[in-house]
Amino acid sequence: MRRRTAFQLLSLPALAPLTAHAQATPRSKPIPSTGEQVPVVGLGTWITFNVGRDAKGREQSTEVMRAFFAAGGRVIDSSPMYGSSQSVVGEGLQKLGMPQGLFSADKVWTSSNGAAQMEASRQLWKVPRFDLLQVHNLLAWQEQLPLLQQMKQQGRVRYVGITTSEGRRHADFEKIMREQRLDFIQLTYNPVDREAEQRLLPLARERGIAVLANRPFQEGALTDRLQRERLPAWAAELQCGSWAQLVLKFIVSHPAVTCAIPATTSVAHVRENMAAAGGPMPDQAMRRRIADQIGRL
Repeated sequence: MRRRTAFQLLSLPALAPLTAHAQATPRSKPIPSTGEQVPVVGLGTWITFNVGRDAKGREQSTEVMRAFFAAGGRVIDSSPMYGSSQSVVGEGLQKLGMPQGLFSADKVWTSSNGAAQMEASRQLWKVPRFDLLQVHNLLAWQEQLPLLQQMKQQGRVRYVGITTSEGRRHADFEKIMREQRLDFIQLTYNPVDREAEQRLLPLARERGIAVLANRPFQEGALTDRLQRERLPAWAAELQCGSWAQLVLKFIVSHPAVTCAIPATTSVAHVRENMAAAGGPMPDQAMRRRIADQIGRL
């Protein structure tokens, strides 16, 4: 496993009851457009679920989803861009009996027939309809976003949105947020990648748009760097036993962020991530302390 954390290495009796409680009752936030509550930690599938036909990889993904739902998780995010991830999600959901709490989030990623692609995605997931469909990285958004809005009016999807990652096209993103009616946006946000704090996150609050935060660990690069450093003693004030939990609490404590979507291949990591949805959350002063500490490292 790539993330070797204090959470995994230490068995602290004081933390065990907290982890169990956090997994049973993860903190949630409302989707502004409807008030529906979703847990603040979800599950991404970029890279981690792209295992092709490998039987062990597919079974491991199912076990990750099993642990995710057992911990109170709901939001799973994927895309046609993610290789075999959609079929792996669908196979896992079927093995798990199609958990009723699932909040299915997918994307359209094509400059041609978006309707056909989204129907293919739905069949791979094996769901009657998606909860959320997003225009992936704004590809052909002028054509695809009206299609998503039409599908929402017809009851074929519940929420619509747009996505970006790694700080790309923020000016275009802001313009669409101002001019179009969106339920969700998805962007990169973590204690290192904070450009979204300047304009996009405040605008999301102003416009009543939910926010999914992608790449919370920079695809593992951030936690790989942090694992070489000692977790600060003050992390215990937030009942954090690992850097990953501290990073997630920083992200989801932002008033505009609805849900972070870390991706993982590890059952231990998904449990660790979901535990970050419980316990105390950092206030503004503690958020600055987290960002400053990680920035120095």
